[in-house]
Amino acid sequence: MMTTTTESPEARSGLDPWRISELPVAPRPRGLGWFSAIGPGVIALGVSIGSGEFLLGPAAFVKYGLSLLWVVGVAALLQTLLNVELMRYTMATGEPIFTGFMRTRPHSTFWAWFYSILYFLQMGWPGWAGAAAGAVFFLFARRLPGPGEAGTVYAIGVGLFLMCGLILMVGRRIERTLEYLNWIMVALIIGGFGILALLFVPLSTWGAAVAGFIGFDVRTGSFQFIPAGADFFLLGAFAAYAGGGGVANLTLSNWARDKGYGMSSSVGFIPAAVGGKKVALAHSGSTFEPNSASLERWRGWWRIVRVDQWGVYFTGAVLGMALPALLYVTFVPAGSDIRGLGIAAALAQAVATQKGAIFGGAIAILGVWILFKTQLDILEGMTRAITDILWTGSTRIRGWRGGDVRVVYYSVLVVISIWGILALRLTQPIVLLTLSANMAGIVFIISSLHLLYVNTRLLPVELRPPLWRRLALIALALFYGLFLTMWLWSLVRA
Repeated sequence: MMTTTTESPEARSGLDPWRISELPVAPRPRGLGWFSAIGPGVIALGVSIGSGEFLLGPAAFVKYGLSLLWVVGVAALLQTLLNVELMRYTMATGEPIFTGFMRTRPHSTFWAWFYSILYFLQMGWPGWAGAAAGAVFFLFARRLPGPGEAGTVYAIGVGLFLMCGLILMVGRRIERTLEYLNWIMVALIIGGFGILALLFVPLSTWGAAVAGFIGFDVRTGSFQFIPAGADFFLLGAFAAYAGGGGVANLTLSNWARDKGYGMSSSVGFIPAAVGGKKVALAHSGSTFEPNSASLERWRGWWRIVRVDQWGVYFTGAVLGMALPALLYVTFVPAGSDIRGLGIAAALAQAVATQKGAIFGGAIAILGVWILFKTQLDILEGMTRAITDILWTGSTRIRGWRGGDVRVVYYSVLVVISIWGILALRLTQPIVLLTLSANMAGIVFIISSLHLLYVNTRLLPVELRPPLWRRLALIALALFYGLFLTMWLWSLVRA
């Protein structure tokens, strides 16, 4: 009987089949060695802290109260389970999940365009740089920017956005550069906000936060899962960014590939322009024979993933949302609508007024760093994802300029940067972020079900997820489908 590559399930959409190789042995870190073994989770956490935790979360908590913290707990749990399944695919094949999606019917080109458009609709709005610009304005002017300063805020935002592109040019491995910066950010943010919360937040507010994780509102003495008269555009955005958010979660698999998890060490990575050297990045991954020896190694890699996701991402996502929320509801009057040019500096101004300029300045500096770093991660993630999609799907692009993936990466970066400069002019940063976050909810619904199909149809039987993990992906789609439905229903009733 004649055998063709098209008979391989993973090659039916037009991509090359997987090669068969040997699964590398997982590292066995101890002590501080864990900081070099893990990393993708802290990058994804850095993205989540700068959007949901510092912008959309506070806007929702100030307006509706801490009883919404139940959304944070559910979202962080479901997103972590999604992340683990993303890592499953990458460890088993050495490919980012976008390549896995492209391996399904009808055709790889269809899914390449589909997810590129989704990525652009969610992350093509540089609202983080714009929001950081408002905090920079506050640092120098000692007040929130008004409508008359929109041009100044725009100029600052463009400068911050272009700085992100310059940083991505330095280092040996871009993923490693992001990893270092995010460890610094997460330590400063959780540590800084934790200290400020211990100093200024009363015990009653801490208790309200604990009760909020089960949806209980201490002000009314009742469970209040959905506030009366809620703005579902804001709530849907808040739920989506209570954690990574849509394609930000999906890009976790790209960072895991460059980190070398599982079969990824045989694929290659995207190097930086300055300090990096040309690396042969494979356009198709490899898998392994699931025998007893390789499955033992497979379990070793899962040990790394559990710490990366549950120890870093899940724990950090919950703390990163709860600590700023405590400070915001303590200093900003309940029911306030803080969405505007100065959303990133609203807390800084309130703290400076009540506790002194030094504390307000510290929060403003933290805000600038958080949002600038988030914009950097998002710009890199979008560039990386589109580069990987182009690299996988086009023989012509792989042969361009001698097959150097850096040429593709930095060409995509230039195009995205030009668009970002134009997009910053469109509307206020918080509007761009809210639009982005609601798109993230749609991405969650689609991608969780697509991931379920990929992991249960393409991977070898021994590597497929158990039933409860499959149900978790369905639960994630239902959770975000609920918020999307409520938003659409509110539009119909308006």
